[in-house]
Amino acid sequence: MSGDSAHERYAEVTAQILSRAPESEIDPSLERVRTLLDLLGDPQRGFRVIHVTGTNGKTSTARMIDALMRARGLRVGRYTSPHLRTVRERIVVDGEPVSQARFVEVYDEISPYVDMADSMSDTRLSFFEILTVMAYAAFADTPVDVAVVEVGMGGRWDATNVVDGDVAVVTPIGIDHTDYLPDTLDGIADEKAGIIKPDSIAVIAQQPVPAAEVLIRHAAEVGARVAREGLEFGVTSREVAVGGQQVAVKGLTGGYEDLFLPLFGAHQAGNAAVAIAAVEAFAATGEDAEGMDPRIVGEALAGVDSPGRMEVVRTSPTVIADAAHNPAGMTATVAAVEEAFGFSRLVGVVAVMADKDVEGILEPLEPLLDEIVVTRNSSPRSLDPARLTAIAQQIFGEDRVHAAARLDDAIDQAVGLAEETGEFGGSGVLVTGSVVTAGDAVHLLRGAGE
Repeated sequence: MSGDSAHERYAEVTAQILSRAPESEIDPSLERVRTLLDLLGDPQRGFRVIHVTGTNGKTSTARMIDALMRARGLRVGRYTSPHLRTVRERIVVDGEPVSQARFVEVYDEISPYVDMADSMSDTRLSFFEILTVMAYAAFADTPVDVAVVEVGMGGRWDATNVVDGDVAVVTPIGIDHTDYLPDTLDGIADEKAGIIKPDSIAVIAQQPVPAAEVLIRHAAEVGARVAREGLEFGVTSREVAVGGQQVAVKGLTGGYEDLFLPLFGAHQAGNAAVAIAAVEAFAATGEDAEGMDPRIVGEALAGVDSPGRMEVVRTSPTVIADAAHNPAGMTATVAAVEEAFGFSRLVGVVAVMADKDVEGILEPLEPLLDEIVVTRNSSPRSLDPARLTAIAQQIFGEDRVHAAARLDDAIDQAVGLAEETGEFGGSGVLVTGSVVTAGDAVHLLRGAGE
């Protein structure tokens, strides 16, 4: 098949998958995924799993776990969501997204069974369910030694939760996705606790007390061991460094000093500690439980990136793309910007989804931003700029709020506003409010994803 034909076939397959129910529409059942996997011979049983849930930090933590595992000489599959630039980012083997040809190959292999599974249910498999099965099939066929699997939403009813992870990781929990999840911390924690399986090890990041109580109680009920950030492991020191931060971590089986992490913010240091503990816990479920070589840990973390998470996508002025999309995530982003950048003037570009806590997302930004340009992103779920303008004006005041119909125009307008001052310390633009917003900004400023 020629290059053009192969690309066309990839575009066709992507369109077919995208034509199914989007991941924002949840029908809480694992039966469709189980049926399809059963027809395929249960590929998800062909590898060990580290399963990752939480409200914020899942993708960054999964990427760190992946890097640490590969540094130990293991072949690793990684499944994360959503994607920033290409759907292939979600299915990663040996640190690289599957190729267009491999993506098509896996889809073609499972497609006849998808039709069979669809015929056996009143509801067709969704976009996210298809991708999840494709990931498990690709990982089994490679094969990988371990898969690092990020939950899409919640945990108990998430399509990924047809695996029994050796290690269940729970990153910080907050209020989000209340159209589909409970609107209380303990209720959300109960959903996310569903990935903690009997005889596994639960690695739990620092949590609000109501969430922590639910997670620990569930672990006790199913007979899982627990490792808690701040008690069994955690960050012991951190300081800002050029291009990131210098971190020291107390792990479960060792101490790790002078780690350079090329990511910004205390939350990323916490994610690194959780990732280290998860890999140590995974080793403890195998034939040995010795600590990791600190040199290998340092090399692995120094090479980690997390696209769309406090990512500098342009300089002069500095433009940062960040995927914060809920109040807790935005609070962490604001703290990271304040700590790592000495802006004399900062302008925000914000586009959010209509089903989000818009006020809760905007309020942490008010003390940080000099002005804000509101707009929409490429998702049909994006909040209309007129409505976002009205909400933003209540928080920032009318004089500080501007609007643009398109993200590219909003970024251009924000760059102009940022450059209106020549004060010492420089100016910047923060593009945020949604993973889609961050991805769109990366696409606009760094080029197409395919």
